[in-house]
Amino acid sequence: MSGAAEPLRIDRWLFFCRFFKTRSLATAAVVAGHVRINGERATPGTRVKCGDRVELVRERLPFSFAIVAIPARRGPAAEAQRCFVEDESVARERETQALALRQDRMLMPRTDGRPDKHTRRKLIARRRD
Repeated sequence: MSGAAEPLRIDRWLFFCRFFKTRSLATAAVVAGHVRINGERATPGTRVKCGDRVELVRERLPFSFAIVAIPARRGPAAEAQRCFVEDESVARERETQALALRQDRMLMPRTDGRPDKHTRRKLIARRRD
């Protein structure tokens, strides 16, 4: 990890900092428009440098952070976490959204095994709401 390294592609930076398991997943998220750099929609080849602000939506949950360092490789999680500083208000918002999603799943009808015809219809109707 180097603090004053050359700019790095956003898809590689997201992969190196462990936001995505593979670089192709990171690229797909950027192409889909889930990543914004300094308020503008990013492309996979957009270069990021120290001081840039990145906004990301992953699995319906928001992330917002400032880039502090450019990693040289995909290393341990502790090393990756030193590369960015997360916005506390967005982290709290993400926790409340995750809790709401868990609560919503707890209210879904459950069966012992595979859902029967009636339960499946309830599940489909619940998803449409």
